[in-house]
Amino acid sequence: MTDAPRIPDKPALEGLEERWGGVWETAGTYRFDRANATRECIYSIDTPPPTASGSLHIGHVFSYTHTDVIARYRRMLGKQVFYPMGWDDNGLPTERRVQNYYGVRCDPKLPYDPEFVPPFEGGEGKSSKAADQVPVSRRNFIELCERLTAEDEQQFEALWRKLGLSVDWTQTYRTIGDEALFTSQLAFVKQVERGEAYQAMAPTLWDVDFRSAIAQAELEDRDQPATYHRVAFHQPDGGTIEIETTRPELLPACVALVAHPDDERYKPFFGTTVTTPIFGVEVPILAHHLAQQDKGSGIAMICTFGDVTDVIWWRELDLPNRAIIGFDGRVLAEAPEAITSEAGLAAYAELAGKTVFSAKKAVVDLLRESGELIGEPRNITHPVKFFEKGDRPLEIVSTRQWYIVNGAKDETLRAELLERGREIAWHPEFMRVRYENWVGGLTGDWLISRQRFFGVPIPVWYPLDAEGNPVHEQPIVATRELLPVDPSSQPAPGYDESQRGVPGGFIGELDIMDTWATSSLTPQLAGGWERDPELFDLVFPYDLRPQGQDIIRTWLFSSTLRAQLEAGVAPWKNAAISGFIVDPDRKKMSKSKGNVVTPAGLLDQHGSDAVRYWAASARLGTDASFDMNNPTQMKIGRRLAIKVLNAAKFILSFEGSADASVTVPLDRSMLAELSEVVLQAGTAYEHYDHARALEVAETFFWTFCDDYLELVKERAYGGEEGEKASAVAALKTALDVLLRLFAPVISFAAEEAWSWSHEGSVHVAAWPTTAELDEVKGEADGELLRLTSLALTGIRRAKTEAKASQKTPVDSAVIAGPADATERLVHAAADLRAVGRIADLRFEAADELSVRDIVLTPAEA
Repeated sequence: MTDAPRIPDKPALEGLEERWGGVWETAGTYRFDRANATRECIYSIDTPPPTASGSLHIGHVFSYTHTDVIARYRRMLGKQVFYPMGWDDNGLPTERRVQNYYGVRCDPKLPYDPEFVPPFEGGEGKSSKAADQVPVSRRNFIELCERLTAEDEQQFEALWRKLGLSVDWTQTYRTIGDEALFTSQLAFVKQVERGEAYQAMAPTLWDVDFRSAIAQAELEDRDQPATYHRVAFHQPDGGTIEIETTRPELLPACVALVAHPDDERYKPFFGTTVTTPIFGVEVPILAHHLAQQDKGSGIAMICTFGDVTDVIWWRELDLPNRAIIGFDGRVLAEAPEAITSEAGLAAYAELAGKTVFSAKKAVVDLLRESGELIGEPRNITHPVKFFEKGDRPLEIVSTRQWYIVNGAKDETLRAELLERGREIAWHPEFMRVRYENWVGGLTGDWLISRQRFFGVPIPVWYPLDAEGNPVHEQPIVATRELLPVDPSSQPAPGYDESQRGVPGGFIGELDIMDTWATSSLTPQLAGGWERDPELFDLVFPYDLRPQGQDIIRTWLFSSTLRAQLEAGVAPWKNAAISGFIVDPDRKKMSKSKGNVVTPAGLLDQHGSDAVRYWAASARLGTDASFDMNNPTQMKIGRRLAIKVLNAAKFILSFEGSADASVTVPLDRSMLAELSEVVLQAGTAYEHYDHARALEVAETFFWTFCDDYLELVKERAYGGEEGEKASAVAALKTALDVLLRLFAPVISFAAEEAWSWSHEGSVHVAAWPTTAELDEVKGEADGELLRLTSLALTGIRRAKTEAKASQKTPVDSAVIAGPADATERLVHAAADLRAVGRIADLRFEAADELSVRDIVLTPAEA
């Protein structure tokens, strides 16, 4: 602590963000210094890279503050904190934003136009329909993606800086930059070599609007209205078997009927056949345990493919594929080979080219005309699978895609992934169950290929045979030396560009990787895997993965998978899982629900420390309610930050040194209480309970200001020299500790107040310890401060009941209580007399502590 405090006349929160943000950047306060560092002295954080498409919302501020509080605490413990920031700027959200923002859509068949100017600049919402969008080449489209994400990233960084994230801004990365391309492609190449990445033709969940395959982790169920239609299938003996279906348009894709093996109604028919209505195709009746006896008529038709259960039945019962839905969501022009009758082909011709909705209506009409629709359709509501960012139900089509093994088909790998989950310390612990449930419920390997444009290209080419057909079974996989590479514009090894697309030549893979295939490698991206081995060895495995609970199944799982496949280890020691932000009706805030709050206005209105306080008040894994019209916690946080500044100004105004001896029992008692607070706060932080750490510090601080400071200020101003020095030293020692306790949360106010009496930043000062306080306080009665606070409360209440001002002089008063309490309070008698303006203060025995027999001076009575 310096001898000449630099205190402003009127401390204020306004302007602190700009002032200290600039100082921290210039001084490199949060810079990661790897020189002479060892793994033991480093605390590394695998920071979530926010999606750079649009704007940040209040949920980002919530969870990223949780991470920053942890980072600041570890830095004050003396750790070299590796705290990078990434930008997740590839994938479908970015493409959709670019389409709407600029009014364009990608057509990879078009040539590049170096002079292209988009029709809109900031045209949000003006061009959301494809018909309104100008087609551009893939290269033009990617240039626009890169332009817009770069602009978004600058805005994001400015907001993060204003919030006070102690990120090392020299350690940033993008999920679409050259380093990300290299890392993602190299990991893929290695997995192909090890047999962990493979290509297969298989039923695929498909979004007809995005024209892309969708992975299991990207699905969500939405309740949708539907209609059950009861339909008659014909038996050879002239009888019928009735089924109920919500997808009558898939009758031409029917390959079997299925019932539960224990269903007595259908046991006699297993192994027999029926003929489909309208289309006249003979299909078998089979048994499978997934058939539900209490659903519909108890027997279902298997179509290729109506839902994911159809896929399971198709695979496990070894059934033919008669898929009729195309990539555009319309019925294919060519009928399945199994439909051979003239009537069946004529019926199919009425469906060809129709949307699923129109085809359903046409089939229902045909069934009604033929008499094979039994009764009237029955309306229901049931869950339907959607792409999480899509608008229409998914279809299932057969496509050739790339997959990465994930334990769904490999029990050994599944067991290893579960073991990695047990090795990670989860905060809170119950979140581990969500990870284990996801691993246990996997039904297929991870589909990573996407039929999109802005992302990491899959580094593969295919040779063309003599007829110019691609030989998919002999992929040409890029070597490390070629990475990063774009097969759509660079020739395959051993070929030149003139051989692209010609018989005997090659063709490049046009698909890109799923965005999670890159984001799953954030530990490797940020840590320099295979690019900077020294750095990677210093930070990996990381100490912390902070993230939201909603992406345990995607980001956390996929990162664990990639680390297991590559290194056989868990990628982090700890996982800190934040809860959701919910509105006053307890509904999760999200863009899709239209109830999100953007944080810029909140930071301007309340100040960054107030917003940080609100976020830090919520424990990990706990949802926090936020009411835009009544942000109570932010108001409390702002009050706390202002009080810290004012209390610091007041304490530093006293003449005297923090190094003087603390001799008065009340001063020592206060420091003993503060020592316990330091112990509890440190323990809470070690258990990743930042909310508890803030709670104990804040509770003590208000008692310190409202009671202790009031009790000793008269003595600190002009008491006997030794007692005055004791009060001033205790006050300044406590302030020094409190500023460090608050620094992780109200970071700007703590830094401002610290700067008035210290050189350097509070954020690189040592975290307070009980040892440093024990050395100052010596022998102390830890109960004395609490008892004195109770006595002071009693004095205040007595004056209030007498309808007198707290400044009213008192001739005499009695503090009564148990002998143990009054004997202790004698040591604080002088301070109690001073604060209460009491001339004669006596202590008497009683069962309970109270203040009584208070006599105001005659002039005041």
